[in-house]
Amino acid sequence: RTTHYLFIVVVAVNSTLLTINAGDYIFYTDWAWTSFVVFSISQSTMLVVGAIYYMLFTGVPGTATYYATIMTIYTWVAKGAWFALGYPYDFIAVPVWIPSAMLLDLTYWATRRNKHAAIIIGGTLVGLSLPIFNMINLLLVRDPLEMAFKYPRPTLPPYMTPIEPQVGKFYNSPVALGSGAGAVLSVPIAALGAKLNTW
Repeated sequence: RTTHYLFIVVVAVNSTLLTINAGDYIFYTDWAWTSFVVFSISQSTMLVVGAIYYMLFTGVPGTATYYATIMTIYTWVAKGAWFALGYPYDFIAVPVWIPSAMLLDLTYWATRRNKHAAIIIGGTLVGLSLPIFNMINLLLVRDPLEMAFKYPRPTLPPYMTPIEPQVGKFYNSPVALGSGAGAVLSVPIAALGAKLNTW
Protein backbone atom coordinates (compact mmCIF):
# COMPACT_ATOMS: atom_id res chain seq x y z
CA ARG A 1 0.00 0.00 0.00
CA THR A 2 2.84 2.40 0.81
CA THR A 3 4.44 1.70 -2.57
CA HIS A 4 1.10 2.35 -4.28
CA TYR A 5 0.69 5.78 -2.68
CA LEU A 6 4.32 6.66 -3.35
CA PHE A 7 3.78 5.79 -7.01
CA ILE A 8 0.71 8.06 -7.12
CA VAL A 9 2.80 10.97 -5.82
CA VAL A 10 5.60 10.31 -8.32
CA VAL A 11 3.20 10.16 -11.27
CA ALA A 12 1.44 13.33 -10.10
CA VAL A 13 4.72 15.26 -9.87
CA ASN A 14 5.95 14.07 -13.26
CA SER A 15 2.62 14.76 -14.92
CA THR A 16 2.66 18.25 -13.44
CA LEU A 17 6.13 18.89 -14.84
CA LEU A 18 4.84 17.67 -18.20
CA THR A 19 2.02 20.21 -18.07
CA ILE A 20 4.26 23.06 -16.94
CA ASN A 21 6.75 22.42 -19.75
CA ALA A 22 3.99 22.28 -22.36
CA GLY A 23 3.82 26.06 -22.22
CA ASP A 24 3.56 28.83 -19.69
CA TYR A 25 1.14 27.52 -17.10
CA ILE A 26 0.52 30.94 -15.50
CA PHE A 27 -1.66 33.73 -16.86
CA TYR A 28 0.49 36.83 -16.44
CA THR A 29 -1.99 39.63 -16.97
CA ASP A 30 0.50 41.70 -18.95
CA TRP A 31 0.10 39.31 -21.89
CA ALA A 32 -2.67 36.91 -20.89
CA TRP A 33 -4.94 37.79 -23.81
CA THR A 34 -2.21 37.44 -26.41
CA SER A 35 -1.28 33.97 -25.12
CA PHE A 36 -4.80 32.66 -24.50
CA VAL A 37 -5.03 30.43 -27.57
CA VAL A 38 -1.53 28.97 -27.07
CA PHE A 39 -2.33 28.33 -23.41
CA SER A 40 -5.65 26.66 -24.28
CA ILE A 41 -4.05 24.31 -26.79
CA SER A 42 -1.06 23.32 -24.67
CA GLN A 43 -2.77 23.06 -21.30
CA SER A 44 -5.94 21.27 -22.37
CA THR A 45 -3.82 18.77 -24.29
CA MET A 46 -1.32 18.19 -21.51
CA LEU A 47 -4.02 18.03 -18.84
CA VAL A 48 -5.65 15.17 -20.72
CA VAL A 49 -2.36 13.41 -21.50
CA GLY A 50 -1.14 13.63 -17.91
CA ALA A 51 -4.50 12.70 -16.38
CA ILE A 52 -5.12 9.73 -18.69
CA TYR A 53 -1.59 8.47 -18.10
CA TYR A 54 -2.18 8.90 -14.40
CA MET A 55 -5.61 7.20 -14.35
CA LEU A 56 -4.48 4.21 -16.41
CA PHE A 57 -1.88 3.39 -13.78
CA THR A 58 -4.08 3.95 -10.73
CA GLY A 59 -7.44 2.96 -12.22
CA VAL A 60 -9.13 5.30 -9.77
CA PRO A 61 -11.61 8.02 -10.85
CA GLY A 62 -10.71 11.23 -9.07
CA THR A 63 -7.01 11.16 -9.79
CA ALA A 64 -7.34 13.73 -12.59
CA THR A 65 -8.89 16.18 -10.14
CA TYR A 66 -6.06 15.49 -7.70
CA TYR A 67 -3.57 16.15 -10.49
CA ALA A 68 -5.30 19.46 -11.38
CA THR A 69 -5.34 20.44 -7.72
CA ILE A 70 -1.55 20.04 -7.53
CA MET A 71 -1.21 22.27 -10.59
CA THR A 72 -3.41 24.89 -8.94
CA ILE A 73 -1.31 24.82 -5.76
CA TYR A 74 1.86 25.30 -7.82
CA THR A 75 0.34 28.33 -9.50
CA TRP A 76 -0.77 29.91 -6.24
CA VAL A 77 2.78 29.53 -4.95
CA ALA A 78 4.08 31.33 -8.05
CA LYS A 79 1.43 34.02 -7.61
CA GLY A 80 2.59 34.55 -4.05
CA ALA A 81 6.21 34.78 -5.19
CA TRP A 82 5.43 37.57 -7.68
CA PHE A 83 3.32 39.35 -5.06
CA ALA A 84 6.26 39.20 -2.66
CA LEU A 85 8.40 40.90 -5.33
CA GLY A 86 6.08 43.91 -5.26
CA TYR A 87 3.74 43.13 -8.14
CA PRO A 88 -0.01 43.62 -7.58
CA TYR A 89 -2.29 40.76 -6.55
CA ASP A 90 -3.96 40.67 -9.98
CA PHE A 91 -0.64 40.44 -11.83
CA ILE A 92 -1.13 36.68 -12.05
CA ALA A 93 -4.50 35.08 -12.72
CA VAL A 94 -4.49 31.48 -11.50
CA PRO A 95 -5.72 29.23 -14.34
CA VAL A 96 -8.76 27.01 -13.82
CA TRP A 97 -7.92 23.32 -14.31
CA ILE A 98 -10.04 21.61 -11.66
CA PRO A 99 -13.54 21.76 -13.27
CA SER A 100 -12.23 20.34 -16.55
CA ALA A 101 -10.38 17.59 -14.68
CA MET A 102 -13.58 16.78 -12.80
CA LEU A 103 -15.36 16.33 -16.15
CA LEU A 104 -12.61 13.93 -17.20
CA ASP A 105 -12.94 11.98 -13.95
CA LEU A 106 -16.72 11.88 -14.33
CA THR A 107 -16.36 10.49 -17.85
CA TYR A 108 -13.92 7.83 -16.66
CA TRP A 109 -16.30 6.84 -13.86
CA ALA A 110 -19.48 6.97 -15.95
CA THR A 111 -18.01 4.80 -18.72
CA ARG A 112 -16.92 2.16 -16.17
CA ARG A 113 -13.24 3.02 -16.48
CA ASN A 114 -13.15 2.65 -20.23
CA LYS A 115 -9.90 4.29 -21.31
CA HIS A 116 -11.02 4.84 -24.90
CA ALA A 117 -14.18 6.63 -23.81
CA ALA A 118 -12.16 8.66 -21.32
CA ILE A 119 -9.80 9.75 -24.10
CA ILE A 120 -12.45 10.57 -26.71
CA ILE A 121 -15.29 11.94 -24.57
CA GLY A 122 -13.24 13.25 -21.66
CA GLY A 123 -10.59 14.76 -23.92
CA THR A 124 -13.23 16.61 -25.92
CA LEU A 125 -14.91 17.90 -22.76
CA VAL A 126 -11.59 19.18 -21.41
CA GLY A 127 -10.68 20.81 -24.72
CA LEU A 128 -14.02 22.62 -24.85
CA SER A 129 -14.40 23.54 -21.20
CA LEU A 130 -10.90 24.65 -20.19
CA PRO A 131 -10.76 27.69 -22.53
CA ILE A 132 -14.27 28.78 -21.48
CA PHE A 133 -13.56 28.52 -17.74
CA ASN A 134 -10.32 30.43 -18.16
CA MET A 135 -11.87 33.14 -20.32
CA ILE A 136 -14.39 33.79 -17.55
CA ASN A 137 -11.51 33.81 -15.07
CA LEU A 138 -9.58 36.41 -17.07
CA LEU A 139 -12.64 38.62 -17.48
CA LEU A 140 -12.58 39.12 -13.71
CA VAL A 141 -9.08 40.64 -13.76
CA ARG A 142 -9.04 44.35 -12.99
CA ASP A 143 -7.67 46.56 -15.77
CA PRO A 144 -5.27 44.07 -17.43
CA LEU A 145 -3.98 46.62 -19.96
CA GLU A 146 -3.26 49.24 -17.31
CA MET A 147 -1.44 46.60 -15.31
CA ALA A 148 0.47 45.45 -18.38
CA PHE A 149 2.01 48.86 -19.01
CA LYS A 150 2.36 49.88 -15.37
CA TYR A 151 4.09 46.67 -14.22
CA PRO A 152 6.08 45.32 -17.17
CA ARG A 153 8.24 42.26 -16.60
CA PRO A 154 11.91 42.82 -17.44
CA THR A 155 12.05 39.52 -19.36
CA LEU A 156 8.94 40.11 -21.48
CA PRO A 157 9.66 38.84 -25.03
CA PRO A 158 8.91 41.27 -27.89
CA TYR A 159 6.20 39.02 -29.39
CA MET A 160 4.31 39.15 -26.09
CA THR A 161 4.08 42.93 -25.96
CA PRO A 162 0.60 43.79 -24.65
CA ILE A 163 -1.95 44.65 -27.29
CA GLU A 164 -5.55 45.74 -26.87
CA PRO A 165 -7.94 42.82 -27.41
CA GLN A 166 -9.91 43.09 -30.63
CA VAL A 167 -13.64 42.56 -30.53
CA GLY A 168 -14.53 40.80 -33.75
CA LYS A 169 -16.66 38.04 -35.16
CA PHE A 170 -16.97 34.65 -33.49
CA TYR A 171 -14.19 33.04 -35.54
CA ASN A 172 -11.80 35.69 -34.21
CA SER A 173 -12.78 34.94 -30.62
CA PRO A 174 -10.05 33.51 -28.40
CA VAL A 175 -12.65 31.24 -26.81
CA ALA A 176 -13.67 29.86 -30.20
CA LEU A 177 -10.09 29.28 -31.30
CA GLY A 178 -8.96 27.92 -27.95
CA SER A 179 -11.94 25.62 -27.49
CA GLY A 180 -11.82 24.28 -31.03
CA ALA A 181 -8.09 23.69 -31.14
CA GLY A 182 -8.00 22.31 -27.61
CA ALA A 183 -10.82 19.86 -28.24
CA VAL A 184 -9.36 18.68 -31.55
CA LEU A 185 -5.83 18.19 -30.24
CA SER A 186 -6.65 16.75 -26.81
CA VAL A 187 -8.09 13.51 -28.18
CA PRO A 188 -5.40 12.27 -30.62
CA ILE A 189 -2.49 13.28 -28.38
CA ALA A 190 -4.08 11.61 -25.36
CA ALA A 191 -4.64 8.50 -27.48
CA LEU A 192 -0.98 8.55 -28.47
CA GLY A 193 0.00 8.88 -24.81
CA ALA A 194 -2.19 5.91 -23.91
CA LYS A 195 -0.71 3.91 -26.78
CA LEU A 196 2.83 4.64 -25.62
CA ASN A 197 1.77 3.64 -22.13
CA THR A 198 0.70 0.20 -23.35
CA TRP A 199 4.10 -0.36 -24.98
